Amino acid sequence: MDKIGKLFRRISKKDRQILKHLLFLLIHKHFYGLQITKLRGKAYFRVKKGVFRIIFTYDKDGDVVVKQIERRNESTYKNL
Repeated sequence: MDKIGKLFRRISKKDRQILKHLLFLLIHKHFYGLQITKLRGKAYFRVKKGVFRIIFTYDKDGDVVVKQIERRNESTYKNL
C-alpha cells in the first residue's frame, strides 16, 4: 500500500484538499507564498502547512518529485 495514499484516506476532507492544492502548486512551480526550506545536508526541500510536511526534490529535468507527505513528528526527517 502506498504511504501517501494511506495518509490521504486517513485525513479529513479539508486537509486532503489543502494537500492537493499544495501539490498542484508544487507541480506547476507556483512557489510564491509557500514555506519552502532546503533541508540541511541533503538535496531535499520541505513545504510546511500546519502539521503536514511535504518532502520533495527535483529530477534532472527540473520537475518536482515528491518523496513523502507526513504529519510532523520526531521521525519525519529521519528516513531521508
